[in-house]
Amino acid sequence: MILSICPNPSIDTYAWLNVFEVGGVNRIEKIEEYPGGKGVHVALALAELGNSSKLMGVWAGGAGDWIRKECLQKKVFAVGLELEGNNRKCYTFRSHIPHFNNSELLEPGPVLTSQKWHSFMGIFQESIVDAGILCMAGSWPVNAPVDAYSQLIEAGKSKNIPAILDCTGIQLEQALKKGFFGLHLNQDEAFNLCGSQNIQDVLKVLKGKVELVALTKGKEGLVFAYKNRILAANVKIDKVVSTVGSGDCLTAGLAHAISRNLSLEEIAAYGVACGAANCLFEDLGQLKIKDVKSLLQRVEITELTHEA
Repeated sequence: MILSICPNPSIDTYAWLNVFEVGGVNRIEKIEEYPGGKGVHVALALAELGNSSKLMGVWAGGAGDWIRKECLQKKVFAVGLELEGNNRKCYTFRSHIPHFNNSELLEPGPVLTSQKWHSFMGIFQESIVDAGILCMAGSWPVNAPVDAYSQLIEAGKSKNIPAILDCTGIQLEQALKKGFFGLHLNQDEAFNLCGSQNIQDVLKVLKGKVELVALTKGKEGLVFAYKNRILAANVKIDKVVSTVGSGDCLTAGLAHAISRNLSLEEIAAYGVACGAANCLFEDLGQLKIKDVKSLLQRVEITELTHEA
């Protein structure tokens, strides 16, 4: 089983709004809603790929009930902590205005108290008993410990469960102090963390802290470093419907291939194929396995160099 952690789930919402009047009344024309949050996207993609996929998060109000119900319909069983309030909504605006189209607006979500955090850790300890890989992705609710991911990673290490992490800021800084298995980051995140988007520079900063690095570069695809090798992988697609959640689906593809002990080339191929498959599918942060299988046949992989 692959356990995905989504600390701050959301209802991801397409909102059509073709005219935006600053300081005036703006009426959304229509909306479409999907279960969301980075870890939710990972869990759903893993299930679509045929894995035993389990999701852990914090759940609040009717929004939390709706997210879990939608996940269960897609063969993802969700566990976790109940909080007061409601899970957040994250809006992606669709518009004919080029500079406004695909703009995002994210709510903060519920509040996590210290007492609730201890309850969350207890549920986590129970949930990792049958886990083979941990995928941890996204932001945390208000008042969560700054080293929340670090504590989860340590708990996983005690049971020899590798963790793949996709987050930023203080949570990532604290996790790197402990060290963990895999890290997914995009170009901007790489620059903010390491002062460079060059994979060699990134690896120097992360040396001894992370075994696997997946650096995504948008249309240029993936640079994948693992076991003293560096691979570049990419696949061309004709039309992009939405890029929201592509990085999450890429993370799922990596975890899927790693769980099956595939070669480094196959791991990289699954990563970019899953990321690209998300771009072809209208549902936010989701993919279809038929698209992944088709794209896998067209992935181009180049060996860049061995790690220094």
